Amino acid sequence: MSVDRSRARHRPTIHDVAAAAGVSRGTVSRALNGGHNVSPGALEAVLKAVRTTGYVANSAARNLVTQRAHSVAFVLAEPQSRLFEDPNFSILLQGCTQELAELDVPVLLMTAGTEVERKRTSRFIAAGHVDGVLLVSSHKGNPLIHDLYEAGIPVVACGKPLGHEGRVAYAAADDRAGARMMVEHLLARGRRRIATITGPVDTPGGVERLAGYRDVLGDEATPDLIAHGDYSRASGEAAMAELLRRAPDLDAVFVASDLMAAGALNALHDAGRRVPEDVAVGGFDDSSIATSTRPALTTVRHPFQRITREMVRLLLEQIQGEPPAAAILPTELVVRAST
Repeated sequence: MSVDRSRARHRPTIHDVAAAAGVSRGTVSRALNGGHNVSPGALEAVLKAVRTTGYVANSAARNLVTQRAHSVAFVLAEPQSRLFEDPNFSILLQGCTQELAELDVPVLLMTAGTEVERKRTSRFIAAGHVDGVLLVSSHKGNPLIHDLYEAGIPVVACGKPLGHEGRVAYAAADDRAGARMMVEHLLARGRRRIATITGPVDTPGGVERLAGYRDVLGDEATPDLIAHGDYSRASGEAAMAELLRRAPDLDAVFVASDLMAAGALNALHDAGRRVPEDVAVGGFDDSSIATSTRPALTTVRHPFQRITREMVRLLLEQIQGEPPAAAILPTELVVRAST
């Protein structure tokens, strides 16, 4: 294998980055070590120069100076299998990774769906191997978020961190307003017996989307019209079958995720119910599943791209010393053939 010796001898340095960006070496150093006292324009110029010159920082030396790991953990508080079953998790991982790649910050993927994994994850993070955590699918009462908070680790949750609001930063869709939009849409279609399949009631999506359903229906949101799932396809199918047994006259169902809605469609087909003629079905997320079902699924669009951007922004601000903050983003109704 041949080696380009001239290239090896002239590996790009911080001086080359400064020259390409038109800024001082001090500005480049500050930009690469947290961005303190660097204007947005200068930061953008430095990042562009890093890409064009091919500069790679000496991470070992930088870590000794800054006492930082210069990496971030993406922690999924679910079993590993859920990462591959539910497209939402891979969308969030990809989005966060892309946002941080622009800043040359690597992402470590960790799962904490079991007690053993949770303890291992807590130990690894508390040891200083990462500067902060992007936490996805936190369940109320999960000790992981408490452990990270008590250890002083910068954390940003995807969705409201139930029980830790005001203490832990988060970026979330407005789940409650999105659920209200869907139920109001079903009513506008002439549906009167509207059921719902919730997410887990120890998760923010499970709580907020059920609340939005109840906001619209009030006393008509009776227990026989409410079934619970765990965001999996199988749980959506089982919950829909249960609802048909309890309330055979239902004419619509709002399902708290597209993956569960796909399972609900299977159960309706098996029961001989036509969609939307007999039962209208609405989902939540607008994932790739929504366009692959038959019929295509009316759903609430979850602003995943904006959420990942906000998660990364909020985490970097904390790492730089800012207090935890929150961002709640609007959702959008997407009407397709299932309603």
